[in-house]
Amino acid sequence: MVSEARFVVLYLFVIFTALATSFRTAIASPKGHRYNVGDDIPLFVNKVGSMYNPSETYPYYDFPFCRPDPVIEKKRTLMEVLNGDILTNSLYVLKFRENKKFERLCEKKLTKDEVAKFRDAVSNDFYLQMYYDDLPLWLGFGDTEEDEDWFHSEIPPLYYLYSHIKFDVLYNENQVIEVQAFSDLQDGVDITDDIETNVTFTYSVVWSKTEAPFVNRMGKYSVASFLLDIVKLRSFSLIYRIVIIAKLIGMLATLLLQNLRDDIIKSSMVNEEGMKEVGWKYTHGDAFSNPPYTSLLCAVLGTGTQLLTLFFFVFLLVLLGVLYPYSHGTLYSSLVVIYAFTSMVGGYTASSFHVQLAGTSLRRTILLAGVLYFVPLFAIFLVLNKVAISYRITASISFNTIVVLLLIWTLLSILMFTIGGVLGYTFKSHFRASCSTRRGPKETTTLAWYRKTLAQMFLSGVLSFCTVIMELDYIYTSLWCHNIFTESGTFFIMFILLIIYTAILSIGMTYVQLLGEDHEWCWRSVLRGGSVSIFMYGYCIDFYSRSTMSGFMQLLFFFGYNACICYALFLVLGTVGFYASLVFVRHVYHAVKNE
Repeated sequence: MVSEARFVVLYLFVIFTALATSFRTAIASPKGHRYNVGDDIPLFVNKVGSMYNPSETYPYYDFPFCRPDPVIEKKRTLMEVLNGDILTNSLYVLKFRENKKFERLCEKKLTKDEVAKFRDAVSNDFYLQMYYDDLPLWLGFGDTEEDEDWFHSEIPPLYYLYSHIKFDVLYNENQVIEVQAFSDLQDGVDITDDIETNVTFTYSVVWSKTEAPFVNRMGKYSVASFLLDIVKLRSFSLIYRIVIIAKLIGMLATLLLQNLRDDIIKSSMVNEEGMKEVGWKYTHGDAFSNPPYTSLLCAVLGTGTQLLTLFFFVFLLVLLGVLYPYSHGTLYSSLVVIYAFTSMVGGYTASSFHVQLAGTSLRRTILLAGVLYFVPLFAIFLVLNKVAISYRITASISFNTIVVLLLIWTLLSILMFTIGGVLGYTFKSHFRASCSTRRGPKETTTLAWYRKTLAQMFLSGVLSFCTVIMELDYIYTSLWCHNIFTESGTFFIMFILLIIYTAILSIGMTYVQLLGEDHEWCWRSVLRGGSVSIFMYGYCIDFYSRSTMSGFMQLLFFFGYNACICYALFLVLGTVGFYASLVFVRHVYHAVKNE
């Protein structure tokens, strides 16, 4: 067991070190970012999108902006493909430390249809995104001008298209530190009416010196936000909730331990007087009997452990500054890589429990663990990708990229699952039951309604949901409303508290279940632990109804990917619930055995 533990620790350390090193080098390395005065640094245009529907993004040149000849797309990395980025060359010339004032970009005569397209984008608060020296910048299309008493006014609003962009660039010696883009309504062109309109697009560049170091240039994106974020108020409220949850956990643990201690004392008196065993002691010969659908249970535990390991890796990378919350592409690609490598953890856990629970087919268990989460995730991804292709948005992924993702899963993930399964079988250990197990388990007595599975799932789900409900709005606005995630440390603490709270609730519910002389706790603990994800998905419906998102495409993306997230959370917290109940059952019957 010692050599097994050393192997697992070394394996996790190697993965984390490799990922941390690679992502840190990719994101924050100063190599290739040093320039001389007058050096041409290309500005790449990326995509345009709606502030209301975050999944609705289109290639930049789908709109009639000034186009170079030829239009050349930058070769995309896996990170950029997963994020829907299409970096393309542009006519903007921003040479290092060279100021420009009202430089002419091009002159276009917009047709009626093009004017209508721009006006529709302005009315829906479309933005455009660019990259300069690997730094992202965002800018609105235009603005509207309305009558001050617009609610009672019959005069329609005026729509203006920005024709001038001002770039403010900060540099430190020979490196670019920060870039921002601004436009003003006074430089706008009226596009209210469907008439042909001449537009002269111009831009200005202003370079300013700063003392900020290169290594900190991405820091602004970890604290910036499109939405108002009152950090001090949030921090105070979060600390208050953390204290309340911690006290609640302490109260539940104290109450449970006190009742358990009293039960053990009573059971000792029963043995001395020769009376019949009742309550949870009555099931001591059945509590460790093999559960039904053993292979599926082992697969759930393996996949849940793998995803829990993945969550902790991602949290550590974010907390250490290796991953930046604003960079969804980096996050997506890192999830693909970490998922593949942590498959060994899933295979090892599934195989280990399979051997302990005397399953019938190890190969089937490992196969189930490999497909239990990936296949539903990939199926939803294929459906949404088909929708994205039909809508011609940048979130669509080509067939070649899909093949690459399948190869990563087939060659790397399955290989890791197999290696983990072999190791789990090699280092096998017998199931450590605290007391002897009957060959034929007793039949479960008729249970009261509050002891049944659905009632306990509902109660566990509601109580766990109350610990995270205050954070869900912030999390969903970060995922779907252009609000940049800035409080990863606080979220990590809340996640740990949710795990602890789930474990305590699972122990309490298992105790109540055993009191009712019901020994079938294995599957029940998984369902109780993961039930909070059902309530979280219900909260998705409420959030969508309150948001500004609209359209069939955005609806599918929102509920499809949230289903994947909630399913992953179900597996993780279900696994936590099982582990907690297993430790409790072993401990309580071991204590009785010692008596």
